[in-house]
Amino acid sequence: MASKPLRVEILDDAMAAVLRAKSPAERLAIANGMWRSARRIIEAVLRAEQPDWTDEQIRREVARRMSHGAA
Repeated sequence: MASKPLRVEILDDAMAAVLRAKSPAERLAIANGMWRSARRIIEAVLRAEQPDWTDEQIRREVARRMSHGAA
């Protein structure tokens, strides 16, 4: 079984400084926006790939993917 290569993403120093300057509420708002954007993208992909799925099936699959299969 082939293993996946380790992929570590490192935050740029300039971006880290920008985020450090944000309040906790601002950082949460950014994270929430990213979460919502990811959810919309996944939903759009699923609707294109599975046009026969119901809204409930789409919702469940989005939840499963967003929870890394824990849903």
